[in-house]
Amino acid sequence: MLPTKSSNQKEGKLIVFSAPSGSGKTTIVRHLLGIEKLNLEFSISATSREPRGDEINGKDYYFISTKEFKNHIKNDDFLEWEEVYRDNFYGTLKSEVERIWALGKHVIFDIDVAGGLRIKKKFPKETLAVFVKPPSVDELKIRLKKRKTESEDRINMRIAKASVELATAPQFDKIIKNYDLEVALKEAENLVADFIDVKHKNK
Repeated sequence: MLPTKSSNQKEGKLIVFSAPSGSGKTTIVRHLLGIEKLNLEFSISATSREPRGDEINGKDYYFISTKEFKNHIKNDDFLEWEEVYRDNFYGTLKSEVERIWALGKHVIFDIDVAGGLRIKKKFPKETLAVFVKPPSVDELKIRLKKRKTESEDRINMRIAKASVELATAPQFDKIIKNYDLEVALKEAENLVADFIDVKHKNK
């Protein structure tokens, strides 16, 4: 069931950006959030993992325990969720989407490929699902190593997962090839503007 929309947000949209880790989707989402006319608000995912680096609870993620996460699953509190690795959960709380719609804004997601496809499948008309494609798997590995936030083993796990995720690209509405960041940012901006019909609303 779709979360409840407020009376002033009957046209609320769901904008999904998904990609393997290191593809640049987070950079693209941050860029879009800075464009006022798009009227976007970031959907903060819940996760059972520990914060990394300077991540902040309630800004980057809602960091909750594995037990809490499983309780939310039992209570059907999630729009979508996934156990990415053993006891390492990520998901979108329905209350988060309701919070954003209550502000009169469109929801933008920076989420896992599987989660993105689940949202698109559940709400095909309300959702624009965009897959961000990296130049190559080798380039992904370089980017992940530069982050210096994870072990070599975890990076290798992400690379193995990326190969599977890349095969899902055709299931998305649009594919952005992030070979040149400036080009990718402009393409993303145009896609979202067209989907939420910014030009029409500004007439």
